[in-house]
Amino acid sequence: MVITSTQTHTAAEYLELEETASVRHEYRNGEIVEMTGGTPNHNELIRALTVLLSLALAEKPYRLFLADQRLWLPQANLYTYPDIMVLPTPIELQEGRKDTVTNPVFIAEVLSDSTRNDDLSEKFAAYRTIPTFREYLLIDQSKRYVEQHLKQSSNQWLMTEYKDPEQSIFLESLGVELSLNDLYQNIDFDA
Repeated sequence: MVITSTQTHTAAEYLELEETASVRHEYRNGEIVEMTGGTPNHNELIRALTVLLSLALAEKPYRLFLADQRLWLPQANLYTYPDIMVLPTPIELQEGRKDTVTNPVFIAEVLSDSTRNDDLSEKFAAYRTIPTFREYLLIDQSKRYVEQHLKQSSNQWLMTEYKDPEQSIFLESLGVELSLNDLYQNIDFDA
């Protein structure tokens, strides 16, 4: 991610900028940060997970959103664009907005060298402030590795690692099972 300014901005200034911006930005407690583009593996993993979740959730009361959907986390003073979010219906929007959601139960991020540390620490801590949030999936694009974080109680999360292509991941918050082999089917780790 590229910091666009060291100046502190209000959330209203950020939202006004974002309405006309040609690239997406995050808002982090007054700081506006430009989002970087993804690699082919990053995009393929988002595509694969989107297809798998779309099929599995077709008859369930959920909405699936991709990287262009903004999420507001008021307790963290953060606007961000997760790679994938699943929200129960009806979705909840930020008061006064038609373009910003607030109630995901599931979030997935594809890890890159530039976002890995943030996705594992600060962003995960911010996501945990969302009352409806129950499950976090971190997908590595450089090797076959997925980390699942599942909420057990208000201050307790269970982390499970997946590396074996024959393993399946059960997304408890959605009642969906995913094959690691299906998720990584078209990934070229040498690229």
